[in-house]
Amino acid sequence: MECLPTYDTLDHSNNNDKDVEKERDPLSYLSKEETKEKIQLYNTAVTDKLKMTLNSNGIYTGFIKVQMELRRPITVRTRTNAQSHGNRGSINILHISSTNTVREVIEALLKKFLVADNPAKFALYKRCQKEDQVYMCRLSDREHPLYLRLVAGPNLETLSFVLREHETGDWEAFTVPELQNFLRILDKEEDEQLQNLKRRYSCYKEKLEEALSGVRKPG
Repeated sequence: MECLPTYDTLDHSNNNDKDVEKERDPLSYLSKEETKEKIQLYNTAVTDKLKMTLNSNGIYTGFIKVQMELRRPITVRTRTNAQSHGNRGSINILHISSTNTVREVIEALLKKFLVADNPAKFALYKRCQKEDQVYMCRLSDREHPLYLRLVAGPNLETLSFVLREHETGDWEAFTVPELQNFLRILDKEEDEQLQNLKRRYSCYKEKLEEALSGVRKPG
């Protein structure tokens, strides 16, 4: 089930003033003591050693896992030039603080993996599983992923992060050279698939002819 990109209404069923204030300032959700208690509970439940640390100033640091689900080709910088690559489906780990926003996380993730594309083309989504349904909702740029991770706990079925392109339904965010490059990548992938298919059927044909040749020989 795909949610509309109005994340602020997802977790708050009551539209009162208190909820609105919380949405405006997510860092004020918990007091320092509540945060300390939450972090202790979180670290107790962690199974992969990716624990959170609370600093004396009230800011805490920790890790989030982000799955890259990119449907369009991306441009990756190398030491000599920029090269285009197809989709990515890997899970990446980022070390961030409670003050880092969604936009900062997106920029850090793209920088870490040398992605040259404009960060504005991407959005961070949260995936939640409730009973037998999976909900995917886009996070606003001002949200704080580590806070969401802390509140949800370390279980990825309860909450996981996904990096995707903006669901615009069109290609207007891309330049003409980028679109032309995408076409070249698609042509290359199509040619590779065609060559693989030809090789497979050629091998199948060869084996079939060998079998027929054995049948035709007199006993």
